[in-house]
Amino acid sequence: MAAVYSAAVTRANPLPAPSLPALWLVSDARNDAGLERALARLPRGSGLIYRHYHLADAERLARFRALRRLARARGHIVILAGSALTAQRWGADGIYGAPPALWPRRAGLLHLATAHNLAELGQAARLGADAALLSPVHATRSHPGGAVLGRVRFRLLARQAALPVIALGGMNAARARTLRWARWAAIDGLALGLSKGSSPRT
Repeated sequence: MAAVYSAAVTRANPLPAPSLPALWLVSDARNDAGLERALARLPRGSGLIYRHYHLADAERLARFRALRRLARARGHIVILAGSALTAQRWGADGIYGAPPALWPRRAGLLHLATAHNLAELGQAARLGADAALLSPVHATRSHPGGAVLGRVRFRLLARQAALPVIALGGMNAARARTLRWARWAAIDGLALGLSKGSSPRT
């Protein structure tokens, strides 16, 4: 991943510690078919945020276990959209969502909050989240026609945050380079893009 970013990017937003990957694949109903291939092609030590809200509990757990096995084989961190207790039972490395106050901290679990503005970034930091996914940077299929932050506003907000910020919303490798931000996450931009033969390294 280091080759993707310039020295200027590293100075502006240093690459995260090994416990917090720079690149995150976010699961969704629409990218499910491409997840196995995407996990295999992500740089080692990336992260998977498992949502799959569309599945019933038993199916969701079964799919989680299958993807966790593949992710762990590649050295990826696996984060669950759910409670800390569920994450512990399922064997996840952390939890995802907002507000983090709803999910009391548990030893050994990473907490990834979601944020859309400076106030929510501040709340995430005060409540002890380890990082926040700030979105949407660009237009997304999830919220067609919705307001977006854009590159300038995203960087302005992220630079003021008191915790690591991960860019989300219409992100892919090309946009990450243009944004000049080391940490980013994607749904379509990783799973669907990789299934068509692209790579986050290019």
